[in-house]
Amino acid sequence: MSTATAAPTASDLIKNASKRPWTKGRIATHAFLATLTALWMVPMVYAVMASLRDYQYTAKNGYLSFGGWTFANYLHAWDVGDFSRKFLNSAIITIPAVILTLFLASMVAFVIARFNWTFNIVMLAAFTAGNLLPPQSLLIPVFKMFQKFEVPFWLSESGTLLNSYWGVIAVNVGFQVGFCTFVLSNYMKALPKEIYESAMVDGASIWQQFWKLTLPLCRPSLAALATLEVTWIYNEFFWATVLLQNGDMFPVTSSLTNLSGSFFTDNNLVAAGSVIVALPTIIIYFLLQKHFVSGLTLGATKG
Repeated sequence: MSTATAAPTASDLIKNASKRPWTKGRIATHAFLATLTALWMVPMVYAVMASLRDYQYTAKNGYLSFGGWTFANYLHAWDVGDFSRKFLNSAIITIPAVILTLFLASMVAFVIARFNWTFNIVMLAAFTAGNLLPPQSLLIPVFKMFQKFEVPFWLSESGTLLNSYWGVIAVNVGFQVGFCTFVLSNYMKALPKEIYESAMVDGASIWQQFWKLTLPLCRPSLAALATLEVTWIYNEFFWATVLLQNGDMFPVTSSLTNLSGSFFTDNNLVAAGSVIVALPTIIIYFLLQKHFVSGLTLGATKG
């Protein structure tokens, strides 16, 4: 009697790859990748080293010298850059924007992947086409539209979407939902149709099929997209400067401008501020690393 064998996982593929013989081509590939990795790490390592050094020492001995180590740059950068307030502003913008983007994109992707309607491709193309437009080309129309869009006073003190966190959130969701829809729809199409047929036999509604069946199966892809979306929205500064007229509402990326003087800039201080700004995205990546890698390797074992 023949028994079915389980499909190899990503870890199995990595173990099998490590047992392959070291041919000249494989050695050259690994050497090339190692060189690119080292070159990619140079700016990050250089920024961390500069952030831990005293400016007076580096001005006298050069940035390639060793010595003058101190943590004072981080404390000074935190105070001057007003990171406490700016981190809160970025959280207010990033967290709702990521949640809304993934939720709306997963709903649209479910409809596109689950139902065979004639305009599915057109709808997917319409959502994806929004990512092809440069944000700068929409600056004036979006600004004027938000200027006339009245909202309750408890949502915005200005009475419009200008100078409101919700305006920045809406723009980020609008620009990111197309990409997430494209990725999620392709993944949902690969899910076996039999599980939906079994769910329908058991009396599951469309909402139950989406909420209790599809979303749990899409957890790796959602985690991978969440990592990317947090990085993109967190680092986005263009729309914040356009739509937010109050500097106290600016995201954390604006803190770096506070560290640059009009006539003099302490590069070590700016490096410390850059490391502080980058820390949240690095922490989120390591927390979701397992799911992120799983999301990237989806379909690698399928024929």
